[in-house]
Amino acid sequence: MRVTYHGWCVQESDEALVPVPFPDGPTAGTFLTPYERRFDLYSAGHTHTAAVTVEHWSSEPGPDGRQVWDERAECVFDSASGQVAVWSDGRDEEFALQGPGRWQVRAHCAGRAEVERVCREEGLAYGVECYLLQFWPTS
Repeated sequence: MRVTYHGWCVQESDEALVPVPFPDGPTAGTFLTPYERRFDLYSAGHTHTAAVTVEHWSSEPGPDGRQVWDERAECVFDSASGQVAVWSDGRDEEFALQGPGRWQVRAHCAGRAEVERVCREEGLAYGVECYLLQFWPTS
């Protein structure tokens, strides 16, 4: 995932259904900011490529212990289509949820201090910061 200006987002794929499309309205410094049919993630690095893993669950997963996470936050994400777009300086990636509806999202991030250092000292970083996004249907 390309990250530019510290930010990227996940939003409904059909931009006409997103009242405030990315990048309008970001909250600098806040790890996760929810909007209607969109949520923004704030990166510790200015411009870099981050690793992102997306998981779908049928119910709330237990705490993730695969690594130590620097940040963790949750929000609710409504999708009319079940199709999702990932944006930074444009539409970068797309993925499908298990269907339309209301989803709980848990976002994790690791490597924040290191990506901040690498971006400051070297300009660009590749795969230093990583994210885990877990989606499950709300009840």
